[in-house]
Amino acid sequence: MDPKELWRTGQDQIQPVDCPQCRLPWEPVPTKDHDWIMLEPDFYAPAHTVPPRQRWYVRQGWAVQDDSCPRPSQQCRIAHALACPEQELPDLWQWLTALREETLRRAGRLF
Repeated sequence: MDPKELWRTGQDQIQPVDCPQCRLPWEPVPTKDHDWIMLEPDFYAPAHTVPPRQRWYVRQGWAVQDDSCPRPSQQCRIAHALACPEQELPDLWQWLTALREETLRRAGRLF
């Protein structure tokens, strides 16, 4: 069943749904802007190790993002898309990608 359909049917407890790419479960959680985020089920990461725009917290049944600097003990959730083996990993740190491209270009000139 489509996660949005689960919301329209008024079910209180949304169960994990299978990812269409890898067939592993993901957990649909509503956001306050009436959208959905598919979170990796039963996985909590140390928030300081996750890029700011990829940190999700479930508060009172809603998925929210908080870009403030997390405490070392704070844990967050991540979208299933980051863990899905069948999806291409997004460019999480554009500055690092640019640096790696520049380093590759410089190395190419040296050799």
